[in-house]
Amino acid sequence: MSFSKHKMITFAFIIIILLAIVPDLYIWNNFLKNVGLMIKVLYWLPFVILLTLPLLGTIGIWRNGIFHAFIFLLLLTVIPKYIFLLFSLVGKGIGILWPTATTIGNMAGIACGLLMIMAFAYGMIWGWKRVTIKEAHIEARHLPRSFDGYTIVQLSDFHIGTYRQSPDMVQEIVDKVNNLKPDIILFTGDMVNLSADELTPFTHILSKMKAKDGVYSIVGNHDYCTYGHHDNPMAATEDFNLLMEMERKMGWKVLLNENYVLHRGADSIAIVGVENGGESPFPSRADLSKATHGLGTDTYKILLSHDPSHWRREVLTRNDIHLTISGHTHAMQLKIGDFSPSQWKYPEWGGLYREGDKLLHVSTGIGSNVPFRLGAWPEINVLRLYAE
Repeated sequence: MSFSKHKMITFAFIIIILLAIVPDLYIWNNFLKNVGLMIKVLYWLPFVILLTLPLLGTIGIWRNGIFHAFIFLLLLTVIPKYIFLLFSLVGKGIGILWPTATTIGNMAGIACGLLMIMAFAYGMIWGWKRVTIKEAHIEARHLPRSFDGYTIVQLSDFHIGTYRQSPDMVQEIVDKVNNLKPDIILFTGDMVNLSADELTPFTHILSKMKAKDGVYSIVGNHDYCTYGHHDNPMAATEDFNLLMEMERKMGWKVLLNENYVLHRGADSIAIVGVENGGESPFPSRADLSKATHGLGTDTYKILLSHDPSHWRREVLTRNDIHLTISGHTHAMQLKIGDFSPSQWKYPEWGGLYREGDKLLHVSTGIGSNVPFRLGAWPEINVLRLYAE
């Protein structure tokens, strides 16, 4: 990981720690000052752990499991305390005119905080394993008639290392995909969390995933293997090359700013794959000109681009990319109704979007870089294309 990235991450954790202590200080000053020593120790223990984890990271001990623990503590302690803080302050405000409201606010805050803890616990234990199948019927202008009804299965963001905690889930996903009997399988990046060796236990399973026209993949920001700790400056590049080799040995066609043309009779469509085309701090290595080299402007093109921000930033300026499929957002692994916090950052964060003749489909992902999902369940996307 570069020094600048390291500084950015450290700064982010400092901000989180400062925000995390706010509800703790409120609860301490208003309710816990006079309790026994044991209760005081137990109360402050989660915050002390929360403070310690990023400190371990700054001295090079940061690992994926420690990161998971940090996120779990935020979900199970900090956010519920903020919910209590909100209800308690509202109760206090109303209590100026109606004193009973203060007690009601505190009780409501405790109840809602506990409900949130239970919901988050569900997401950690079961939610990230609740695989769903989502279908989208796409009326695709300019699609050749021979490809009418063409069925794509899109998978994105496996973050396969997380499935070491539940390896049978990978076989379940492969079985679900094969039962769909797709024409093609398209994987839109982020196979791993930190390093290529995460894929090793699963290559024999993923190699059994089949489609009539094969399995195609691109890379996401995690696949460059720059988030882990490397003593050798070339280790991340070597890890990336190993990951690409492993995917190819699984029988997948890896597209690194490349394209592949599929034929049906006299008709054809092109599968175009670019490297990650993200905004800072994510790598930007997408090269559309290189990826579409040799293709006619009239060729129907399906672009695989991991980061959906690439669509609005570059793809929409071209007239020859018809359908783009992306992932990356995970819907931040949290969705309530139609709301996800990912929409604060990404205008297109999950589902199907259209601007004129151009289409974008964003998968919220099959995996989890942190084993937690609530509402934004892991999804297998089935895209059925119909010629207009």
